[in-house]
Amino acid sequence: MRIVGGSLKGKKLFFLKNNTTRPLRDLVKESIFNTILHSNLIKTKIINSNILDVYSGTGSFGLECLSREASNVFFIENNKEALNILEENINKLFVTNKTRVYSNDIEIFLNKKNNYNKFDIVFFDPPFESDDYKKQLTLLKENNFCNKQHLVVLHRENKKNEDLNEVLKVLLVKKYGRSKVIFGTLIF
Repeated sequence: MRIVGGSLKGKKLFFLKNNTTRPLRDLVKESIFNTILHSNLIKTKIINSNILDVYSGTGSFGLECLSREASNVFFIENNKEALNILEENINKLFVTNKTRVYSNDIEIFLNKKNNYNKFDIVFFDPPFESDDYKKQLTLLKENNFCNKQHLVVLHRENKKNEDLNEVLKVLLVKKYGRSKVIFGTLIF
């Protein structure tokens, strides 16, 4: 795993070598960023944006955003092994001043009214077998976590049929082997 673009391009990232997390493949990550940068359907930009990286694992998405000039990234991850590697990656890239790490349950964080900066881009990469993210997207909306012009990027398994009509306006869906990436905005 590595940073695929921006000021940190080519820097290698530490990652877990077990089955508890699923790393975001470089090809998929690069395609996500190309879509954000070049799609006419997406108005949100990475530069100077506030990023929320949910189920962040070892931080690949959020760190890529920082490489591409995002202002800051708020990581949410509660797997101890992934957290250790996330911290190593943040330190290795010297971006501690642009990051915050929340290491508790995602829903505890999302159940509180937002006391942080509102987010421009939210990346959700939950375990493929989990559907908890639907409730979490609703909490994200109800508790005022996103700017008016925001983007939600959801990484899911290609075979799954997600019914997101109540919470997400889908702008675009891209498929890559086992993965699919859904780009959308929360429905208010």
